[in-house]
Amino acid sequence: MKNNILNKLIPVFVLIMLASSCGKDHLELTPIGTSLEVNYYQTEGELFEGLVAVYDVMQWGGTSGWTMNVGLLNAASDDCFAGGSDASDQPAWVAYDNFTLNPSLGPQEGLWTKYYTGIYRANLILQKLEEAPAEVTSRFKARTAAEAKFLRAYFYFDLLRYFGNVPLLTDVVSVDQITEVTQASSADIYAQVEADLKAARAETELPESVAPAEFGRITQGAVAALLGKVILYQNNDSRMIEAADLFEEVINSGFYLLEANFEDVFSNQGEFGSESIFEIQHSSNKPGDFGYGFAAGPTVNPTEGNFNVQFFGMRDYVGPEYATGWSFCPVTTDLADFMAGDPRFEHTIVDGNVLKAQGASYTEGFQNTDYFIKKYAPLEANRASDGDVALGWGTNQREIRLADVYLMAAEALVRGGGSSATARGYINEVRNRVGLGDINTSVSGPILLDVIYKERRLELATEGHRFFDLVRTGQAPQVLDGFTAGIHELLPIPQIEIDLTNGQMVQNPGY
Repeated sequence: MKNNILNKLIPVFVLIMLASSCGKDHLELTPIGTSLEVNYYQTEGELFEGLVAVYDVMQWGGTSGWTMNVGLLNAASDDCFAGGSDASDQPAWVAYDNFTLNPSLGPQEGLWTKYYTGIYRANLILQKLEEAPAEVTSRFKARTAAEAKFLRAYFYFDLLRYFGNVPLLTDVVSVDQITEVTQASSADIYAQVEADLKAARAETELPESVAPAEFGRITQGAVAALLGKVILYQNNDSRMIEAADLFEEVINSGFYLLEANFEDVFSNQGEFGSESIFEIQHSSNKPGDFGYGFAAGPTVNPTEGNFNVQFFGMRDYVGPEYATGWSFCPVTTDLADFMAGDPRFEHTIVDGNVLKAQGASYTEGFQNTDYFIKKYAPLEANRASDGDVALGWGTNQREIRLADVYLMAAEALVRGGGSSATARGYINEVRNRVGLGDINTSVSGPILLDVIYKERRLELATEGHRFFDLVRTGQAPQVLDGFTAGIHELLPIPQIEIDLTNGQMVQNPGY
C-alpha cells in the first residue's frame, strides 16, 4: 500500500467535488454541498483536505472522455499511433493522431474541464487561506498557498500548451460572471504562471525535500524545474541562461541522482526514487468500477488509478509477466527503428514478436505494429486486488525526472550561448548511465542541439514529451503526418465553451 497524501483523505472529497455535465459551463463548477462549504475550511485539517483536492485533479484521466496526458500526447507524436480495438474505439484519440480535429471532435472538452476544475479548486483554497481564522498558523498558510500556486501554474501551463489563449482566472468566478469570461493572451498567462511559480519558489516554508509520509507534495526542486521548463517553452533565446540556471540549481542541489539502472526508473521501487523531481501519484487503494459514471464513456474519475497502464497493454494477452490491456498507443516502427541498438530499447518497448516466439499471444488491435509501451506496461504483479482491475493501476506518472532536467539544461545552455562543454557533460551523464560513450568534444552549436533533441527522444520516449518537443522546436510540420503549421500546434477551443460565453471566446485558427 502506498503511503501518500492522496490516500489519506478520499472521504472528504465529497465536500469539494465539482458538479459538471454537458449542459453546464466548465469554467465555473459549483461545489456540491455549498451550504457546508460556507462554514468549512476553518481548521488546518480542513484546509489541507482542500489542498489535497487540488492535487487530486492532476491524476484525473476520465473527464468527459479519456484524458490521460501521456497517452494523448504519445498518440499525437511520432512515437505512437492511437490504436485501440478499431478506428471507432476512441475517435478523439484518432483525431489527435491524424490531426482531423474539429471543435466537436477531439480530447479538448475533457482536458478543458479537468484543468479548469484544478484551477477552480486552487483559487478556492487560496481564497479560504486568506479568510482563515487566527488559529491557522502563518507557517501552514504559507506552505499551503505555495503548493496551491504551483498547482495552478501547472494547470495553466498545460492549458497554454494545448490551447494557447485561454481565460485567465485567479479568483473564484460566480455563475453570473460566466458570460463575461474572455481569453487572455498567451503572454499574460505565461506571466501569471511565472508569477505563481516565483511566489512558490520564494516561500521559505516550502521544503527542499519531504519525508516518505509526504511523498507527492511539491518541493523547491519541483518548482525550479517547472519554472525553468516554462521559460524554455517560451522560445526566447535571451532568457535561456535564466532557464539553465534554474535547471542547474536542481542538478547541483544534492537532492537528486540518476538511478544507477535505467530500468529501475519505471519500476514500482523507482517511484519517488532518487531521479524523481515531480511525480503524479496513482493508487489502487480506491476501488471502483465502470458502473460509477461510465455509462457512455468516462465522465468522472472513480478511482485513483493510472488509466494509461490499462490502455497501453496488449489486448487479450496470454503469456508471462504482463496483464491484458486495450492495445492503445502501439509504438511506431519509426521509433522502434530509431531506438534499435540503443540500450534503452528493451526497457522502453515491448517487442510483441519476441513474446509470440516464446509462446505468448494477443489480439492485434487498430494500427498494430507488434511494438508496445513498456515504461507504463500493465505488469501482472502490479494488478489491483479489488475493484475493476482496468481502473486500478497504481503506477505513478513520472512528470519531471533528473534525466529530463539534464537535457533541458543542455539545450538552454546551447541556445543561450552558454558553455558547450557543460552542455555536453550533461548529455554524457544521461548517456553514460546506460553504458553509452561520451559525445564528440568538437560538437557545438546547431549540431549539438540536434544531438540533444535526438537524445531526448531516446531517453524520454513514450513518456509524453515528444509532441510538445516537436511543436516548440518547429519540427512538427516536417515530422508528423497530417500536421498543418499554424493550426495543429493547438487544440480547438471546445465549442461548448464558445457557446456558453455567447461567442466572446474566439476559436483557434484553422478550426
